[in-house]
This record gives sequence, C-alpha cells and structure tokens, in this order.
Amino acid sequence: MKSVEEHLTGILERVAPLSPLELQLLDAHGSLLVDDVAATGDLPPFDNSSMDGYAVRLADVADAGERYPVVLDVIADIAAGNSSDLPIESGTCARIMTGAPIPQGTEAIVPVEWTDAGMPTVRITRSPEEGQYIRRRGDDVAAGQTVLPGGTELGSAQVGLLAAIGRDRIRVRPKPRVVILSTGSELVPPGRPLTAGQIRDSNSYMLTAAAREAGAIAYRVGNVADDPKALIDTIEDQLIRADVVVTTGGVSAGAYDVVKEVLSDLGTVAFEKVAMQPGMPQGFGTIGPDDTPIFTLPGNPVSAFVSFEVFVRPALLRMQGTEDLDRTIVRARCESGFRSPEGKRQFVRARYTPAKDAAEPGAVAPVGGHGSHLIGSLALANALIVVPEDATEVERGSDVDVMLL
Repeated sequence: MKSVEEHLTGILERVAPLSPLELQLLDAHGSLLVDDVAATGDLPPFDNSSMDGYAVRLADVADAGERYPVVLDVIADIAAGNSSDLPIESGTCARIMTGAPIPQGTEAIVPVEWTDAGMPTVRITRSPEEGQYIRRRGDDVAAGQTVLPGGTELGSAQVGLLAAIGRDRIRVRPKPRVVILSTGSELVPPGRPLTAGQIRDSNSYMLTAAAREAGAIAYRVGNVADDPKALIDTIEDQLIRADVVVTTGGVSAGAYDVVKEVLSDLGTVAFEKVAMQPGMPQGFGTIGPDDTPIFTLPGNPVSAFVSFEVFVRPALLRMQGTEDLDRTIVRARCESGFRSPEGKRQFVRARYTPAKDAAEPGAVAPVGGHGSHLIGSLALANALIVVPEDATEVERGSDVDVMLL
C-alpha cells in the first residue's frame, strides 16, 4: 500500500494552478489576485467633510459658546457630489454635507449638532480644532501605493477597495469547476421514495458542498447506474465544463464496481490502496483531451468525506493558487481511548473543544463508531483525530494530533 504522503504528493505533482483570467469585480469575489494592485489616484480624491455641518474659518468661531454664540452668514449650500466656487471669507461659512468637497479657505467643519442648523445665518455654540472633521486627500490611500499584494483572497472588503480605486475588472486565479457524481444502481436522490435495497444518495450532495467550501464552483451531476456505457457517456458529457471530476463509489473489487472498468480504458487513472482508514481504495489520474484530473473516491460516506479532505481539497486549493494547502493541526487531550489498525493512518471523527487558556491543549473526543457508513456521527464532528500508522492504541488522556474542520 502507498502511504498518505506518497499518494498526496503524486496528486499535487500533477495539479497546477489554473491560468489567470480577468474577471468582472463581483465575479472575482473569493478568488486570489495574480498581481499586485496599485492605486492610480488618491483616496479620498479630494478634501471633504466627514460630518454634516458648516465649513468655517477658525478665527470666526474661536469665541463661540453656548452663552454667546457666533453668528455667521451662510454663503453656500454644498451637497455630496457638488462643489462651490465661493471661498470662505471672514464672517462667512458654508453649509456642507458628509462627503462634499470643502470650499477654499475652510479650516474646520462645525458639526450641525453644535449649531441651530440655520439658513441664511447660523448660530454656532462650539469651536472646532484646526482640521477637525476634514478628510484630507490621500489620507486613506495615496496614488501609486500598493493596496493589495498578489495572492490576496478577494473578500468583501477587498472588493470594496478595488471598486473605490476604480477597478471594475481584475486578474485572478479562477475558481476550479468541479463535477461531482455518485455511482451505484442502488442510489436514490432525496425527495423520492425508497424501494427494497435502495439507499439515499448523500455523497454527491456532501461532496458538492465540500467543494464549494474549498472555494470551487461545484456541479452536482447526481447518481449514475452501474452501467459502463451510462458512466462513460456521463463523464464525457461533463468534461466540457470540468476542471476536475470527482466520482464516488465503484472503486472496490466487486463485480459491479464499474468505475475501475470504465476508467482503465478511458483515461490514465491508477487505482491503488492507500494506508489509511477510512478511505483505503483510491483512484487518481487524468481523463479526456485536456487531461482533466479525476478523483475516484470510495462509496461509503465517511470514506468519501475523509478522502476529499485529505486528497481533493488540497488539490483544489493548489489549482486556485493557494500556498497553504493544509487544514490546521492542533494538539489536544483525548477524552476516551480507542484502538487503531497497525500500518494505517486512522482519521477518527471527533468533537474538539479549545482550552480557555490558549497555552493549554484543548480537549477532543471521538463521536460515533468507526464504521465508514456512519454519516450521523460525521455530521456531529468538527475535527478528525489523526492517528499515525505505527500507533495501535490511543489511551485516554493522551495528547493527539487533531485536524480542525
């Protein structure tokens, strides 16, 4: 059997970041920038007011107070998006709204709350400090400044910044398009009644959601019967929209496991045993004219989920240009003991609770049994306990490696 590291290394050696694309700003959301982005202008692009109020000269309002207000003539009314050519001279002011450009001669903004909000004259009861409530040109971002380095993931704040500096298109690593299908004549989609011997198709839903959580664009094809022609036709039809294909089921040694039969002729998929539990039977290779990567995962739900986490998720992150491909691993105190098969790396569904003191290890406890069909306990897990190949037993109270999900 291959080790987990050997199988994963072989996958990552054959998967490369997708070629950059220039996308509309919202379409680029969630992707990684390819290049550094510099501002082509200042932000804000002009001096403007941060308050609704009055633009004043300091000398005119130096003695303003509640008992003896200062009264000034209002010579202009400036809304956001407008400007005024009239300068602020001694004894005058301008009413101004938040975001409006300040007129020439302005030394501070008096908030409307310090006034009687009057027009055409205003009574001012407090004196501001020099420059108070004025946003200066370029005090957020200066022209030529690198605002986002290459490799940055475009979240909502980053999208907002790019819009603010005037970028409506941006070069990114696109999200990989992942086609996911389940194989098995026994599978029935949720929402339809079951007959004797049938089970629900949960894997295609679970793996589609997992691919989306990994940043991919996922297409759930659904289940395909144990019919070689139907499987070939489905895969070939889907290659036009796939950067990656993921199948689940049909990779064991049974008489009706058609995935091996089909892909042995259709692509370059190698079916191997990996020293892990769950998820020992694995397949990976390329298929079609564009050498599209294809993962063939086991059919039991827990095996499929763990296989996705260990092998597929890192590949999808690599295709997006991400450098950190690994889930976070922490040490934690195991609250119950259990046995582990010798020679295999075991991934145990678990519930992790961080310690109140960050210097102390958290606590982790297995959930459910070890059966790879037990999806009920999988849904309760927020972590996987990773037991190395040379360990045959985990004692209660011992420290273990925990992969946080």
